[in-house]
Amino acid sequence: MLNTLATFLKILNSETRPTQISLALAFSLIVGFTPLFSLHNLLVILLVLVIRVNLAAFFFGFSLFSGIGYLLDPLFHEFGQLVLNNESMNPLWVSLYNSTVWRLERFNNTIVMGSLLISLVLFIPFVLITNYLLTKYRTSLLQWINRIRIVQTIKDSKLITVYRSLTGVGS
Repeated sequence: MLNTLATFLKILNSETRPTQISLALAFSLIVGFTPLFSLHNLLVILLVLVIRVNLAAFFFGFSLFSGIGYLLDPLFHEFGQLVLNNESMNPLWVSLYNSTVWRLERFNNTIVMGSLLISLVLFIPFVLITNYLLTKYRTSLLQWINRIRIVQTIKDSKLITVYRSLTGVGS
């Protein structure tokens, strides 16, 4: 638990731009909500490796959103079933299923369909909101936290100074 909190704080306070962290968390939302072994997740992971995003934030978000996605599976199932049972879209689903690539993608699975559509709908709002919150955190809350007397005392302690010199953190 403390390691997770430390990792999260390290990501928030890193030199990485808020946009890179926001994108990493949004991509991890897609991978975490949808079943792991899907073709679209390979594409998302490839994008994460090609686009400059914070990998620590991606892996942190993946572990967080995997747990949340597991809890939301009944919602994903209901939404996927609603989309797949839509009579007007039936010809599209039949033609996609007749294609090998789409069959491998398993779009006929209600959880895959529901979780992918919900995560894609949430992607852009999630990036924008997370980016805004990270910017606000860094401009106001972080400065306020650094002014607290106990935080200054801990940062100036001998143990922290030795740790920083040994690890190169904060240099």
